[in-house]
Amino acid sequence: MTSILVHAVLCICVTLASFCWTAHASDPDILFDYIIPQNTSISTFNGSFFTFTGMRGIFDSPTPPNVKGTQASMVEFPALNGQSVSMAVLQFGPGGINAPHTRPHATGLLFVVEGSLEVGFIDTTNKLYTQTLQAGDMFIFPKRLIHYQYNANTSKTAMAIAAFGSANGGSVSIPATLFEDDIDDNILAKALKTDVATIKQIKAGLTPKA
Repeated sequence: MTSILVHAVLCICVTLASFCWTAHASDPDILFDYIIPQNTSISTFNGSFFTFTGMRGIFDSPTPPNVKGTQASMVEFPALNGQSVSMAVLQFGPGGINAPHTRPHATGLLFVVEGSLEVGFIDTTNKLYTQTLQAGDMFIFPKRLIHYQYNANTSKTAMAIAAFGSANGGSVSIPATLFEDDIDDNILAKALKTDVATIKQIKAGLTPKA
C-alpha cells in the first residue's frame, strides 16, 4: 500500500505539471488569481478553500466489481473553477472496463499507478489507436474523441489517475447515452442495423441487477 501511495503522489505531480501546455486550450481565462464563491466571507476565506480531502482513504477502499471513478472537478472542488484543470482516480476490478465515452470539455491524460490497462481512442477518421499500459506509463486521450480503458487481467486489480485540461472533466458514456435514455427502440434498431429484440437484450444487460 505504501508503494501505491508513493506512486500516487508522484503521478499527481507529473500529471498536473503536464497541463502547463494543455490547460490554456480549454477553459476561458479568468481576470483574477482565483474565483471566490458568492456569499463567501473574506474574513473566513483561507487555505481550506484550496484543499480537497475527498480522496482520503481511497487507496484502502474495497475492490470495485467493475470500475470506480472518484473525481475532483469544480463541482466537488470549487477552487478549480477557472483553473482549467481537474482529475480523477480510477479503480478497476479484475476484468473491469471504463466503457467507451467522450469528454466534451477536456483532453485527458492517464497515468497507470497499479496493474495494467488496455486503452484506446478513435479519431475523426475512424482510426482506432490502442496501447497496453503498465504501471508508470502515461497515455493521452484527445479532447472529445471516444475512448476507453479496460483491465484485461481477470485476477488482479488496476488503478490509474487521470488529469483533465478543464475544471469540468465530465464524461458522456456511449452505452448509457444510447441505451439508457429514451431513444425509441425502433430508431436504435434501424441506426445500428439490427432488430428491436437485440436492442431490448442490450438494454436488459445494462440494467443493474436488483
